[in-house]
Amino acid sequence: MSNYLTENNAEGSQVAPKRRRRLWLASGVAGLTGVVSIAAVGIATGAGAVGSESLRWSTAQQVSKDGDLGAEGSEGAKDHKGKGDRAGDHRGRYDDTKDHGKEVPCDSDKLIQAMVFANENHGGVLHLAKGCTYKLTRSDALGNGLPVVEEHVVLKGHDTKIVRDATADRFRILNVGRGGHLTVKGLTIKGGQTVEVPVNGDTPEAVWSRFSNSAEATRAAEAGKPYLPLLQAEPKGAALKAAQAKGEVSPLAEPEPNDGAGVLVQPGGSATFEETHIVGNQAGGVGGGLANFGKASLHHTTVADNTAFFYGGGIFNAGVLRVSKSKIHNNDAIIGGGGIANGAAFIFRDDVDGGTVSIEKTEIVGNEVLGFGGGLLDIEGNTTVAYSKITDNMAVLAGGGVAAAGDDSTIELSHVEVARNTTVGVGGGIALAFGAIANIEHSKVDDNKAGFFGAGVFNGTGAATFRHSQINGNRAVGPLGSGGGIFNVFGEIDLQKTKVAYNFATLPPGGVFNFGGVVDVDDKSAITANKPTNCQGSPTPVPNCFG
Repeated sequence: MSNYLTENNAEGSQVAPKRRRRLWLASGVAGLTGVVSIAAVGIATGAGAVGSESLRWSTAQQVSKDGDLGAEGSEGAKDHKGKGDRAGDHRGRYDDTKDHGKEVPCDSDKLIQAMVFANENHGGVLHLAKGCTYKLTRSDALGNGLPVVEEHVVLKGHDTKIVRDATADRFRILNVGRGGHLTVKGLTIKGGQTVEVPVNGDTPEAVWSRFSNSAEATRAAEAGKPYLPLLQAEPKGAALKAAQAKGEVSPLAEPEPNDGAGVLVQPGGSATFEETHIVGNQAGGVGGGLANFGKASLHHTTVADNTAFFYGGGIFNAGVLRVSKSKIHNNDAIIGGGGIANGAAFIFRDDVDGGTVSIEKTEIVGNEVLGFGGGLLDIEGNTTVAYSKITDNMAVLAGGGVAAAGDDSTIELSHVEVARNTTVGVGGGIALAFGAIANIEHSKVDDNKAGFFGAGVFNGTGAATFRHSQINGNRAVGPLGSGGGIFNVFGEIDLQKTKVAYNFATLPPGGVFNFGGVVDVDDKSAITANKPTNCQGSPTPVPNCFG
């Protein structure tokens, strides 16, 4: 038995079980305020600070005393000292192509020891036992279930799981520190859980008001009051962001102790996941499955059934993220980005600008959020999606499929299907706010639903270009629903060789609504067969649109 540190968070036993999915919508669509107030509940606080300078693991000196790994470790140390070229490159960095690695028995203590030894000896390839479940029951003082990865460490498994024991206090599974590189192949990472912090007024609606007054506008519409002036006005929360930023230099994004319940990648760290499942983790901060502040790559990987108290139920990114041929399914968040969140906006702590995200041949399906961006969210970042599906996601406030907000936010969609997403509020398929830009080509925005405005696309002071695309069959189904295809308020919409058809709204128009903005429609685009009417524009009509 190793001398693994056993200090845990004292509050751990008080955590509530993972919220049941779909219960968030139990209140129905009758009143946004009542629904989003669920997020105002905060419990407990995190302890400690995240950093690669964490406490040293006391298993290092124990390795040589604990059997198989000790013997291998001693031999490995000799090999490294005498044959440096075999074990590492000329800079001391581990080269996993030159080492066949070490077998790790089906014992969590042996896994801990092996990782300690890898960190002490410039990295290592660890072959985990086939079909084994490494059950973690305790953590270090900073809430890490396994040693912080400080070198190039490869974890290879086959039907292998690393899980936090359900009865253990709360801690994340893996943490990649500055200068560390983690490669994971063929594993399941499950059950990580970090402590929630009080939201202090950071409700989804309060944060969304930084970018859009859509929630206030929908309430005004329900009360029979003018709502378009609210959508025209500067977001009521914009002054808060300006006050916070005045005279300040944007700090380097740093994770909080409760970020990344499954995996945390710190600034300067990197991680690669192949044929891996990151499932059933719950973060009290951002990034239920994965919180990336460095570099991360996912290939043939599933991120499912994770939860984040703030942003990124599945994945949160503030660095460089690449996702290919993967599945982001059934994740939940409270404020933004049920599936993936690139960036975050807060009231009680500094904003975290989004980084760079590249997604290809990936499914983002069945994710939910109380706030905005059910499938995908970008705040002040750059997100590119190609040959992918963003379908069957849900957001209460805005952007059932995709949401983007902020002057520096850019979304690029190419050969993407945005379909069957839902929102109680605005932008069933796509919601753009506060200067966000979207460039969309060869894509479909089909069969999405909204309770109020813009079932297909809601654009509030943003800009969107659609090329060779279609916006079809979307439905603004609430009693005040309008702009079934596109709802544009003081923004810019450019349609090139694009079809807007068969959309529906309770109130006209069913196709394209424009108020105070600019809508350009080239002669190769068509706005047709929408109900009850195709277009409505004030003061500028929608060109090339009839009826």
